[in-house]
Amino acid sequence: MQICSAREIAAFVEDGDTIVIGGCGRGLATPEALLDAIEQRFLSTGHPKNLFIINSLSIGDGDKRGLSRFAHKGMLHGIITSHFVLTPSLQKLISQDKLEAYCLPAGVIQQLIREIGAGRPGLFTRTGLGTFVDPRHGGGKCSKSCKHELVELLHLHGQEYLRYRPFKIDLALICGSAADTKGNLSLDEEAVTLDCLSLATAAHNSGGHCFAQVRNVVQTGSLPARSVAVPGVFLDAIVEAPGQTIAYDTPYSPALSGDIKPSHTRVQNEPSEIARKVIARRAAEELIENAAVNIGFGVPAGIRFAEQRKQLAERIWLSCEHGHHNGQFLGDSLYGAALGSEALLSSLDQFDFYSGGGLDIAFLGMSEVDRHGNVNLSKVNGKIVGAGSFIDISQNARKLVFCGSLTGVDSQVEYRKDKLKVTRNGTHTKFVEQTDHITFNALNAKTNGQEVLYVTERAVFQLGPNGLVLTEVAPGIKPKRDVLAHMGFACKVDIQRKMPEHIFNAL
Repeated sequence: MQICSAREIAAFVEDGDTIVIGGCGRGLATPEALLDAIEQRFLSTGHPKNLFIINSLSIGDGDKRGLSRFAHKGMLHGIITSHFVLTPSLQKLISQDKLEAYCLPAGVIQQLIREIGAGRPGLFTRTGLGTFVDPRHGGGKCSKSCKHELVELLHLHGQEYLRYRPFKIDLALICGSAADTKGNLSLDEEAVTLDCLSLATAAHNSGGHCFAQVRNVVQTGSLPARSVAVPGVFLDAIVEAPGQTIAYDTPYSPALSGDIKPSHTRVQNEPSEIARKVIARRAAEELIENAAVNIGFGVPAGIRFAEQRKQLAERIWLSCEHGHHNGQFLGDSLYGAALGSEALLSSLDQFDFYSGGGLDIAFLGMSEVDRHGNVNLSKVNGKIVGAGSFIDISQNARKLVFCGSLTGVDSQVEYRKDKLKVTRNGTHTKFVEQTDHITFNALNAKTNGQEVLYVTERAVFQLGPNGLVLTEVAPGIKPKRDVLAHMGFACKVDIQRKMPEHIFNAL
């Protein structure tokens, strides 16, 4: 097995190559040294140029690292990923129509790459139907310059399916903890496993090449067989990067890799804002024992405190798309990592569990909701944000609880004398006549028999046969004055009870 420098690997990349890249979030399992070397070569020589890159869960630090290393004029021709939150430089190129940008569900990207590696004719799935990745709603295209039709609609046995089309892969860039001198790759000291094996398989079987960055190279035979995530036959060369971190600016930690268990259970803090407390507590009322649960980022994250408050933490099965099960899931710069997980799957295996209907309930955010119950989380204020894993999760969970404030993040409420009072309404109307993007399709949900709730700080809605129905309000809230007056459409009202009073205790 060749042991090369990052600069040697960068010199191997050719103009126009299609590259699949491992890693996610803020540097988890990311071959950052390789990405840096490719960027530096381009800045020095103008090559490689016109690259097309694919990454499922997106990588960046909100500035210059990760996928942002490709955001130079002429360097990048196109990209497929699931969201752009961490790469504002790419968002700018998209808004200027200087980049062919496609946004697909994270799980779909990983599953499609597996199908490419297996030599099958693309990915056939119902995930994405009725959303912005459906060819009837844009096919995942994020810029006018997009020329490729990545998705097509098919009818099989009386049902609609989407086929995500395969493509040739020239290079795969992945990251591991260690590799032996024959190229056998271990991820034992990483915080996530992700999809590195399928990336390597797809590149190798496409006639391309796979390069791996590792923290250290060890002697052949020193890695236990069960520790090898990618056999050496899949790889063409390895790069030793002794300074490799477990995430951006986070050194290796045995607690993050799962090598040791924390000495005590870390307690999740409750959100400080009253509105977020109310949303989390009311949403947590939908939890039931033994349920398989996914809790999203942002407002829904407060539910992790509420589940402890309800003493349900040990009686539900919590997982995230990155592969962790029943861990203390982390946020901010370590989103995607966890402490004390009971199990860590590859994210590809985790997405298979989700897409097959394994989740009993999912708690997700919402940027816009329309009269039909459709949810937009992928296009905010005219800017493409992307869906991440939202579509994979929301389209296939048995029950959904969308969480968010009624009128925007700048709204404020107070709780006085057993009554909730709105002290300021937000400047952004979230409940609109029609969403700008469809990230969740309510009609499909009804057809699939999903139960859907929309929980805000002052009211709860359900998805009814003809759209949204207002079913609960908080104590002290007047439906017409405090709720309906701040929505962009007339909503059916069927209030049978108040929001449970006990969720307002000790606010």
